[in-house]
Amino acid sequence: MKARIYKSTGSWYSVKSEAGLFYQARIKGVIKLDNITSTNPIAVGDWVEYDMEDEERGTVMISEILDRNNYVARQSPHNKRQQHIIASNLDQSILLGTLKSPKTSQGFIDRFLISCEAFHIPAIIVFNKSDIYGEKEMLSYEEMKKMYEAIGYQVFLISVEKKEGLDKIEKLLQNKTTLISGHSGVGKSSLINYLFPHLDLTTQEVSDWSGKGLHTTTFAQMYDLPEGGAVIDTPGMRELGLVNLEKEELAQYFPEMRAKMNNCQFNNCQHINEPGCAVKAAVEKGIITEARFYSYVDLWHGMQGPMY
Repeated sequence: MKARIYKSTGSWYSVKSEAGLFYQARIKGVIKLDNITSTNPIAVGDWVEYDMEDEERGTVMISEILDRNNYVARQSPHNKRQQHIIASNLDQSILLGTLKSPKTSQGFIDRFLISCEAFHIPAIIVFNKSDIYGEKEMLSYEEMKKMYEAIGYQVFLISVEKKEGLDKIEKLLQNKTTLISGHSGVGKSSLINYLFPHLDLTTQEVSDWSGKGLHTTTFAQMYDLPEGGAVIDTPGMRELGLVNLEKEELAQYFPEMRAKMNNCQFNNCQHINEPGCAVKAAVEKGIITEARFYSYVDLWHGMQGPMY
């Protein structure tokens, strides 16, 4: 029998069967070591095969993990040379960010976009807390919007607190499985509470002493939207380390660079110091923004062979 993972707490999983019934599930020990390269063998969004264990108690045993269409992963917080799968089988992802209290850096945004590009997952950038933005933040937003929309990403400005701009987000979510991710403190739990008011998830203010968000979601969890589709809420991330990416491949995950790199003089051009580089020429002409190019350069220099 087939079911989808809705919540993972490490040893137990909440699954929803094709008949719409929820069960508590655990994994057979014999499949834990089969072709598992991540710290979590099963992720929210996975499809699995299961056998009934105890019908009265509503428990089942997962016997097989079905192939994933895609997934988004981060560097494991416990082992830098392993990945932790955030969620799988996604139609799209939303990066929820803020330009104040706390500020989401361009580097964090770009790392998230690269992760999505690597697995062909459409990514959408949403900036929350517009109600506290001043002139400086609004100018920064307009620059970000222009830069990212020019290379094919959708960018939105919302205020969950004031319920502004949320109708557009609701339309984006309909009939799709969407990952919502971002730093702690950007308002993910508040957005989930808006979408699913019966959940009443805990929210916390940004830490005064660090300026960073406080974690409120401990485990990733999927929720069904009443009009079709599902949202996956994830624990807030302080950092996002890229995994399983070769240094030589990095430019492929920048759409604007990907469009120019075939015109470089050398097939193995890394767009750093090589002559005849079409990417650098595009930067000089303003076709590729300096901000994105230098983001690439910073990431490239930070990579040592495969990026774990």
